[in-house]
Amino acid sequence: MKSAIVLLAAASLASAHSTWQDLWVGSTDKATTCARTVKDNNPIDSLTSNDMFCGRGPATQSGVCEVAAGSSLTVEMHAQPDDRKCSQPAIGGNHYGPVYVYMAKVSDAKTAQSASFFKVAEDGYTGTTASWGTEILNANCGKRAFVVPKSLAAGDYLVRAEAIALHAGAGNPQPYVTCFQVKVTGGGSATPAGVSFPGAYKLSDPLFTKAIYDSSFKYTSVGPAVYTG
Repeated sequence: MKSAIVLLAAASLASAHSTWQDLWVGSTDKATTCARTVKDNNPIDSLTSNDMFCGRGPATQSGVCEVAAGSSLTVEMHAQPDDRKCSQPAIGGNHYGPVYVYMAKVSDAKTAQSASFFKVAEDGYTGTTASWGTEILNANCGKRAFVVPKSLAAGDYLVRAEAIALHAGAGNPQPYVTCFQVKVTGGGSATPAGVSFPGAYKLSDPLFTKAIYDSSFKYTSVGPAVYTG
């Protein structure tokens, strides 16, 4: 009986894993055409892993989605590849945690393997029911929309979508990351300073040093503040 319970628990955890898969430009569904699709729906196992850049074993992608500065993009997460049903949570299994979106200007979005990322969107935690970024994501069929800052310089960018599940306790963050390749048109001349992945987060950051179920837990963001332009 004990082994059966262990197997059921393992199956539940596996089914709760997820990946960022799809991108919308305004109201146009670009699906996976400019996503560096990751190899599976497991979380990154270390904040110091090179997977923190653009996810676990991302595939080479030839597509680049064009977006005008000042307009909207939407990143979309689901548990299984090509399964976009809203009847299922985008990320289940009590995988509570923040959702962040970053951008980075690069010379070629199709080939870039390093970049300086600035944050353009964040859903953290307000301390109230169903306010974790992942809960907001589930309430919106896995979608998180944001506006590309109008002041950004035109050119190629990586959009880095991230959810960090914190349910496993202190010192055990589980990041889920995917990059999307875009070309920003119009805009201004801004090139915001950013951070590198890996390197932007440490296990000693306050968000990771106390379990979210601890009564004294308080949400503290990781990474830079959101750039508004």
